[in-house]
Amino acid sequence: MKKVNQGIISILSIVIGLYPLIYLFIDKRFGLLSSKSTNLLSDTYWNFSFFTHIFIGAIALLIGWIQFHKKIREAKPEIHRLIGKIYMISVLISGVAGIYICFFATGGIISSLGFMSLGVLWLYTTAKGYWYARTAQIDEHKTIMYYSYAACFAAVTLRIWLPILMLFLEDFIIAYRITAWLCWVPNIIVAYFILNKINSRDASIDTI
Repeated sequence: MKKVNQGIISILSIVIGLYPLIYLFIDKRFGLLSSKSTNLLSDTYWNFSFFTHIFIGAIALLIGWIQFHKKIREAKPEIHRLIGKIYMISVLISGVAGIYICFFATGGIISSLGFMSLGVLWLYTTAKGYWYARTAQIDEHKTIMYYSYAACFAAVTLRIWLPILMLFLEDFIIAYRITAWLCWVPNIIVAYFILNKINSRDASIDTI
């Protein structure tokens, strides 16, 4: 079951990680951008921030899941460190750009606060994870990085929740406001329970 779950997460991360490439081949008012005003879409700073956020964030999503594979971590620690550095830099750039575009989120203050909270959490957990790694606090590093990637995985869950909510609510704005929170809060809760399960398993092994 663990391998199946890892496989699903890996596939979803890769598919959504490659998703921004669509913007290179079609009209840029595709998808969520269709809800933006013409003035915003012509704003240089917003465009730079938006595309920086989705393309650099996609790198973090594409490589982040690799870090949770124990065999790779133990067999190739140098690859683990390299991927970790790329992930951290990607989060820093994408996270800052993401917080900027939060101020212009469709759905107003509710959406803005939801996505801004996600951005701050993503940056904090990743920075903390890097600090733990640098100070050789490995257990703490492992724990906090689960939360970091849970925040990163919001890119996937957003694209799952939004169409589901639109189907039932039949109102894009309301669905988007809810998704701004639903795309990441459950992810953090799931990460918490996964970590609890891991810690319980490790504790039972230590007592044998």
